[in-house]
Amino acid sequence: MVSFRLLAIGALITVACSSPLVEGDSNKLNNRYIIKLKGEADSNQAYAGTFSEDLVSELSSHADIDYIEPEQEFTILESQANPPSWGLSRISQRASNLTAPYTYPSSAGEGVDVYILDTGIYTAHKDFEGRASQPVSFIEGEAAEDLNGHGTHVAGTVGGKLFGVAKKVKLIGVKVLSGQGSGSTAGVIAGINWVAEQAKSTGRKSIANVSLGGGKSPAIVEAVEAAVKSGVSFIVAAGNESQDACNVSPANAPSAFAVGSTNSDDSRRFNSNWGACVKLSAPGTDIVSASIDGVNASRKNSGTSMASPHVAGVAALMLAEGLVSTPQQIYDALLSAATKNVLTDLKGATPNLLLFNPLA
Repeated sequence: MVSFRLLAIGALITVACSSPLVEGDSNKLNNRYIIKLKGEADSNQAYAGTFSEDLVSELSSHADIDYIEPEQEFTILESQANPPSWGLSRISQRASNLTAPYTYPSSAGEGVDVYILDTGIYTAHKDFEGRASQPVSFIEGEAAEDLNGHGTHVAGTVGGKLFGVAKKVKLIGVKVLSGQGSGSTAGVIAGINWVAEQAKSTGRKSIANVSLGGGKSPAIVEAVEAAVKSGVSFIVAAGNESQDACNVSPANAPSAFAVGSTNSDDSRRFNSNWGACVKLSAPGTDIVSASIDGVNASRKNSGTSMASPHVAGVAALMLAEGLVSTPQQIYDALLSAATKNVLTDLKGATPNLLLFNPLA
């Protein structure tokens, strides 16, 4: 049993000998550390307190110090019993249990902006709790609102109170697709550029979800690369043509995180794109989320468009908790946390990785 106490430890500083400074996995508390002595120096002895960086640096080279660990802030986990969609249950479990509660940190993505490049967002839907906005449209001759329902459904999966993964994020609609569900290369690029500029101007933690796709487009790839370089993570749908995702943009952008779609039995959805450009897969069949049919309405949709927002939501949870900061750190954390080797019916070089919420 480790005993924690506060006391002066200056007398321990003598000779130089390497000792590790352990990095924490959550939010560090300013200048507070746990200092553990080696067993032979003072068995099971540890000290918790506030110490200057200079003292910590000096102590870290002492022969009798086992390790020095920054104190962290730990938060309670919330639980959603009987989530409305099986996807929330699945990403909380290593082994499939589609009726299990959905578990997530109490921060729930608060402080993170998620940009939804899609058909728009029905901001009046009650599941958004006033956290959704629709500030911009790149569709000429059409109202800056969701006339299709696709974008609203996607936004609900990212951050709805009932339907969402990250239940406190700010959702920002960037309308690049019309009521018929189509848009132009120029419009999509304009939306991507707007997101990068907006995220830079606000200085807020930002993620983009792009549940759309088309043929190979070097111009779209270039826009995504520039936006990611500016600090915005781009989570994108792999596409629904049952073809190699490397033939589709923006899924083929090197700095995008392309997501394939799975069924509730962990098999690849029949039309989900596949291959090396897919980073991992997520629930995408019969996903229940918000609808434009009324302020409390819901509907089921299927496809990689529904898989991608699950990933964007988990990325927002990690970003809010301070576990990651850069797009590459987010991507690496998603891959590291993924449940491995449970998927079936994969094609090509698709990795056998299923989305998992490491904060569950």
